[in-house]
Amino acid sequence: MIQRPRGTRDFTPEEMGARRYYESMMRSVAVSHGFREVQTPIFEHTELFTTKSGPGIVEEMYAFKDKGDREICLRPELTASVIRFFVNDLTNYPRPLKMFYFGQCFRYERPQAGRYREFFQFGAEIIGSATPEMDAEMIGLAAAILERTGLKDYKIRVGHIGVLKGMLAQAGVSGDTALPILQKLDKKMYEEAEPLMKAAGMSADSIEKIIATTKVTGPLSVLDTYGGEAGEYLKEVFAILAQFGFRNVEVDLGVVRGLAYYTGIVFEVDAPKLGAEKQICGGGSYSLSELFGGEKVFSTGFAIGFDRTLLAIEKEGQTAPKLLVDAYVIPVNDKTRMKAYEVAALLRRNGISCDLDIMRRNMGKNFKYADAIGARRTIIVGEKELESGCVNVRDMSSGEQKMVPIESLVQHLKG
Repeated sequence: MIQRPRGTRDFTPEEMGARRYYESMMRSVAVSHGFREVQTPIFEHTELFTTKSGPGIVEEMYAFKDKGDREICLRPELTASVIRFFVNDLTNYPRPLKMFYFGQCFRYERPQAGRYREFFQFGAEIIGSATPEMDAEMIGLAAAILERTGLKDYKIRVGHIGVLKGMLAQAGVSGDTALPILQKLDKKMYEEAEPLMKAAGMSADSIEKIIATTKVTGPLSVLDTYGGEAGEYLKEVFAILAQFGFRNVEVDLGVVRGLAYYTGIVFEVDAPKLGAEKQICGGGSYSLSELFGGEKVFSTGFAIGFDRTLLAIEKEGQTAPKLLVDAYVIPVNDKTRMKAYEVAALLRRNGISCDLDIMRRNMGKNFKYADAIGARRTIIVGEKELESGCVNVRDMSSGEQKMVPIESLVQHLKG
């Protein structure tokens, strides 16, 4: 027996019903915020991602040469693809350009709980200018999506990479020297960050202050001791978020995201019920288009780990509503079968989800099947009823049965 590849999953009809329910919900919220959907290829030139994240990322990707000897990979994330799309084709669109997307991504790593080699991301990007409004709009969209899903226990942690970059610059550390330090600080790997800071010539006092800053978390008031442009920018973003009505947002100056292209605001969303692997969303402001041959533009965006978000929702005891079939049509015998097909077609044309007996089973087995698929009603097409232009409609939950004229069947089922 051939098995599915390691790190992938098959989804049952019930699981797909739940996934489509939450996916549709996320799309709806994005549209309500003025975002429009885009789609990019599942495979891209490997260079797209090595340019963005460095050559080391190849070890984490499904990368290969195609029959034309081109270096190709399955996309490990979607932001680079969307910005490549912008540089290729969308530079003349009015700005801010607000886009969202949903799709599969792939990474070659050891599968573990909640982490797969094939996974799904929901994300959004705004391309425009570096303003507090743009960043607040993006954080607000992430918050609105999570609220709409019904997830209750989550926290949005917002920082500004300029705070730590500014402190490093004051200590004489910047550019390529600062990046590995920021990456270690982002992961709270202080024992590994300290030697790097010492090697860069930083004093013990400067090192102590920077490490202390990465531990600053809490309400907006924690910024009172941090002046400068980055601190003031953060305050403006939080003021806008307050007007939007979002309260479960806190300052966390230790959020760095550890990637060179982030330029300002950075944020992460945690769902504590997931334990150590609790992050379900991450994003921030960045400038990537120049790397791909485009003009310099400022952008902000995020990606939600769709699978981990669904896992967090499940751990809170929530379930998506079951997608039930409105009606199941049963012909009593071969003489009524053609009329049963006509009735099924009538219901389907009028937007009523309808299944019908296509296996020529007896009545008992048909009722069992209707119950198994969660049909709300069965439509029994019998010879006697057809003589008066009617069918029998049975409510599967109450067992109540009623004879209904075919000409008013649609109205009856929708009523």
